[in-house]
Amino acid sequence: TGEDSAKFELGEQKISSWIYFVGILGAVLFALDILWIEPSTGYGAAFINSVSGISESKEVIMLVLIFIFALVHSGMASLRDTCEKLMGKRAYRVLFAGLSLPLAVSTVVYFINHRYDGTQLWQVQSIPGLHELVWISNFISFFFLYPSTFNLLEVAAVDKPKLHLWETGIMRITRHPQMVGQVMWCLAHTLWIGNSVAAAASVGLIGHHLFGVWNGDRRLKTRYGEAFDALKSRTSVIPFAAILDGRQKLPKDYYKEFIRLPYLTITALTLGAYFAHPIMQASSFNLHW
Repeated sequence: TGEDSAKFELGEQKISSWIYFVGILGAVLFALDILWIEPSTGYGAAFINSVSGISESKEVIMLVLIFIFALVHSGMASLRDTCEKLMGKRAYRVLFAGLSLPLAVSTVVYFINHRYDGTQLWQVQSIPGLHELVWISNFISFFFLYPSTFNLLEVAAVDKPKLHLWETGIMRITRHPQMVGQVMWCLAHTLWIGNSVAAAASVGLIGHHLFGVWNGDRRLKTRYGEAFDALKSRTSVIPFAAILDGRQKLPKDYYKEFIRLPYLTITALTLGAYFAHPIMQASSFNLHW
C-alpha cells in the first residue's frame, strides 16, 4: 500500500525543527521581498517589463508568464533525481524554491492586476447563487491544490525532501489532486470573471497541470517501479473513478483521514486567503506589474 498522507503525530514533532522552519520561512520571504518584489532593489519589475515587451496582448503575456514558470518548475522537477545526486536533496530543494517562487509570485501578481483587462466574453455575476457556487468551488479546490502541506518540514528542507507514494485521504479520490484543484479553481474564476485574460490563464494553468499528471506518474514509475504500478491500479486521475469501479476500497472510517492537522491548516489558510483578498489586490496593484 501507499503512504498514509497528511499523517501528523504531535508526539513525533521536534520543537527545534519548527523553529528552523519559521526561521527559514522568514529568511525566504525576506529575500523574496528584497531581491524580487521591492521596486528599488528587486528584479521582479524588470522581469515583468521584459516579458511585457513581447506583445501588447495581456492574454499573450499571461500565457508566456505561465509557460516560463511551468518550464522552470516542471523542468526542475524532472531533473530532481539527477541533480539531487550532484548537490544533495536539501540544496536542490532550496534551489528549486528559489527559482520557482519568484516566478509564481510574478504570475499571480500579473493575473491579479490584469484579470479585468481582457475582452468580456460573458457576464454572469448577477445570476442568483452563482457567487456562492464559485466560492464553494474555490474553497474545495484548495483541499486538492495543496498536498504539499502533508509535510511542511520537507517543503522548507528542514526534513530531507522525499518523493512520496501517497495513497490515503484526498489521494483515494484522485492520484493527482493538484491538477483537479487547479481545474476547479480555473473554471470557477473564469466563470466569474468571464473574460479573455481569465480564459488564457486557465488554459495555461490547466495545460501545465495536465502535463504534470503525465510527468508525475513518469517520475513515480521511475522511482518506485512495481510499487507505483500497484498503486496506480488502485487509484485514478479522474476524481472518484477508482472508487466507483471498485478498484479503491474506502475504509468505513474514511472521514478520519481528513480530520488531521494538515487539512485543518488548509481550511484556515483558505479562509484567511479569502478574507485577505483586498490586501492581496492592493499589494499587487501597488507593484504596477
